[in-house]
Amino acid sequence: MEFGYKRLYIGGKLVDSFSEERRTVICPATQEVVAEIAWAGKPDAELALVEAQKGFKYWSKLSLAERTQWMLALRSEILKKEDLLRRAIMFEMGKPYAAAGEDIEALVNGLEFYPNAMRNLHDEIIPDLENTHRHKMVHQPAGVAVAYLAWNFPLLNVGYKLGPALAAGCSIIIKPSDFTPLSSYVLGEIIHDMNFPAGVINFLCGSVEEVAITMTKSKIPKVLTMIGSSASGRRIIADSATSIKHISLELGGNAPFIVCEDADIDQAVAIGTALKYGNCGQICVSPNRFIVHETVYEEFVEKFTEKAKTVKVGFGLDKNPDMGPLVNLHDRDRIFKMIQDDVKAGATLVLGGGIPADQPIGHFIEPTILTGLTDQMRCYREEIFGPVAAMMRFSTIDEAIEIGNDTEYGLVSYVFSSNEKTVRKLSEALDFGEVQVNGVKYAIYLPHGGMKESGIGHDCSYLALNDYLVKKRITTAL
Repeated sequence: MEFGYKRLYIGGKLVDSFSEERRTVICPATQEVVAEIAWAGKPDAELALVEAQKGFKYWSKLSLAERTQWMLALRSEILKKEDLLRRAIMFEMGKPYAAAGEDIEALVNGLEFYPNAMRNLHDEIIPDLENTHRHKMVHQPAGVAVAYLAWNFPLLNVGYKLGPALAAGCSIIIKPSDFTPLSSYVLGEIIHDMNFPAGVINFLCGSVEEVAITMTKSKIPKVLTMIGSSASGRRIIADSATSIKHISLELGGNAPFIVCEDADIDQAVAIGTALKYGNCGQICVSPNRFIVHETVYEEFVEKFTEKAKTVKVGFGLDKNPDMGPLVNLHDRDRIFKMIQDDVKAGATLVLGGGIPADQPIGHFIEPTILTGLTDQMRCYREEIFGPVAAMMRFSTIDEAIEIGNDTEYGLVSYVFSSNEKTVRKLSEALDFGEVQVNGVKYAIYLPHGGMKESGIGHDCSYLALNDYLVKKRITTAL
């Protein structure tokens, strides 16, 4: 095994689970076992809650300067072990080594950004209209946070939660996805070895029934945060009702990618293919429906297809691929079925749709393009979460808006047009938490959040601190 056996990190210690149960981590590119991990159960979840509560009592009393010292020290240790962490991501999900750098960058950026964001979060003075009292709004850490994370960016997702939680003064329990626990367990070892204050950060992976539900229903956590599906988000809201908790959810997406007749087609193709086939399409902000004006539709499809043909599929450092495999066989079968169903319903398979000839082992799939998408097809209604670009035409801006908004999701949308009036109309009318115009940018300082079934709260930016802080009014008589 590439990584051997990894233990839970709870209360400042690397421990076996109470049941001593282990699970294997299998590389989706090679089908080989690359690690074993301790598999947590209900007693481990209960222990993590108690230890995190102890950690919160200590961590919340530290000054921001003291917390910052620890966070920056952790940042330094992560950078020392960057190669190890990148390899863990590469082997647990088949992600290209170069692409795994995005995870590390987000993780270390969060540890650096959020102490500064806290420093800029000043107390608010509220004027007293009668001049009889003085009023001040102050921030306090909310308490123990529990984070449930998706597998598509294993350590980026950790960074989105760890940075604001620690800066705010909260302790945190992180449950990585069952598919990609390895990099989180390796990070737990790094944190352990630097003697980070006990109980402040905890990692454990186990079943939803034994671990997640136990923590969600507990009255100890004051913050529940998740990156995952809308169905899982709804379940967390329901299960959390044993007490009042802060809830922050970054959920699914069905991003429209609207290309107007006056768009820069080459630019739209370059960005569209990068977003669609990056991480094998397993990104919540990946374009789902390409909605292209009828006058440039044929040109766009032709250029998009030629670009997609150049995407290099593979695994490993030596091959330096553009795109790795899907995370598991179930997801590949699901996407194959989506393609088949939509072709039966009238869509045209322009490219791909199968297993790459030179990748018979693993969960690889070819970059795929479907045309003739209609509102009754699965690639229109469902989040694809794979490397399938599904395209359809529109004739008027009002029609593009109607199609774009015709989804229960509202995470991100993309607009390409050189006309200011058109851009303004689309930006105001699209019901999405983000509208990216003639380009794309994500950064730790930029808010990331959705509308409708795509969640509540924000990752990234100073807004993420709101999930881990409570506000208190202090009124003093003059």
